[in-house]
Amino acid sequence: MIKAAIVGGSGYTGSELARILCRHPEISLEAVTSRQNAGTPVSKILPFLKGFTDLTFEAQLADGADYDVVFAATPHGASMAVIPSLMKSGTRVIDLSGDYRLRDPQTYEKWYGHPHTDLPGLGKAVYGMAELFKDDIANARLVANPGCYPTCSVLSLAPLMASGLAEGKVIVDAKSGTSGAGQEPSKRLHHPACGASVTPYSIGAHRHTPEIKMVLERVRGVPTEVVFTPHLLPIVRGMLTTSYVSVKEGTTAEDVDKAYSDFYSGRRFVRPSVAPAIPATTGSNFCEIGHQLVGENTVVAMGALDNLVKGGAGQAVQNANIMFKLDEAMGLDYPGLGV
Repeated sequence: MIKAAIVGGSGYTGSELARILCRHPEISLEAVTSRQNAGTPVSKILPFLKGFTDLTFEAQLADGADYDVVFAATPHGASMAVIPSLMKSGTRVIDLSGDYRLRDPQTYEKWYGHPHTDLPGLGKAVYGMAELFKDDIANARLVANPGCYPTCSVLSLAPLMASGLAEGKVIVDAKSGTSGAGQEPSKRLHHPACGASVTPYSIGAHRHTPEIKMVLERVRGVPTEVVFTPHLLPIVRGMLTTSYVSVKEGTTAEDVDKAYSDFYSGRRFVRPSVAPAIPATTGSNFCEIGHQLVGENTVVAMGALDNLVKGGAGQAVQNANIMFKLDEAMGLDYPGLGV
């Protein structure tokens, strides 16, 4: 069995990781950390795991402990404080924070508000979007798990970028459930403020903007302007992105269809849909994508996923499967809830 640990296992993403890993046939969850819950049984803080794990939260991973892979589900800034020592010990690491996603340290400092303190690690990290960079992930020691918004928007746009059909800038209109903001309560997430509203936030300033831009430019091969506007939905989990991009004059609906079918042929967790729906993906590692050529030369590209699974913990396990040469879908191959 592959021995795994989770650093930061009491938050939404960390607990989702524990839920998936405790039933994984080839990965054994050996330790979960949480400073504030140290010494408390995991199932007491996360009662949905009662009967599935007998682990107790630890304040930190034990010195000298032998893990094959560690999932870092800590806030940005905290991951790069613990990952260097894990890397020195030979452990493979999958980081679910934003610390290792952006390759340029100056870009990181601009958008995250503090300098990056692990430049060697930043240079070695592989961006973990399996549908685009599977070969890189297979040989990686450190994987930067993508953000939820970039996963949904990039997967819906990548075929247009890779095929050369896209022209000009990309406009991304994105909506996410409240779990994407984490567990800490805030005025914006208070139920009376968000329970009956769709609210735009961080307009032009969301940290996922440079990440979306970075990946689209890598796939497309040319500089790309990205206009990204996130919104808060009055639901707990789930995400929908609707993106708009111009395509070359003369592009037909058949050209667009072929670009998508060719690009995602054989990809287990990308599923075509005329109208991607959040409930179809909730609780699963699937991303539904759809596209429509409208007007003379505009494609509307749509995506839906569960922000905590394909947008977080599920994608991390998918990356672990690839890193350890397992079936990519192992422990993840189940449908969405549908409602």
